[in-house]
Amino acid sequence: MEKRVVNPTPWLQHFNLNHGIEVKGGERTLYLSGQTASAADGSAMCAGDLVAQFAAAWTNLKDALAAADMTPANIVRLNMYTTDVDAFMAAADKLIPIFAADGAQPVSTLLGVTRLYDPAIMVELEATAVA
Repeated sequence: MEKRVVNPTPWLQHFNLNHGIEVKGGERTLYLSGQTASAADGSAMCAGDLVAQFAAAWTNLKDALAAADMTPANIVRLNMYTTDVDAFMAAADKLIPIFAADGAQPVSTLLGVTRLYDPAIMVELEATAVA
């Protein structure tokens, strides 16, 4: 599989993101449901701590990737949903290293939403991976 990043301007690279990713020769595509800071029984974890919730959601996302024999390097799209865009952007310097350290440099959309499945959940991560 070949991946080619497409960056007509450099500003997204500050966030460890790309404008586009072209994939050639990929044999498998994995579409992941949104992952949150939820325990195995679905209960919310890390209430009130956006950074801890992002880290927990990222761990859950990595577990789903591993179950499909993939790693964060296989992620081509990472959509991020948050109930507080301002807090998310203010914490970006703490959030970006969480996925960057694992080799993920996807395209992404950040979406502000009124709420997620549980009022205590502040962030949800949805990914597409290709291998």
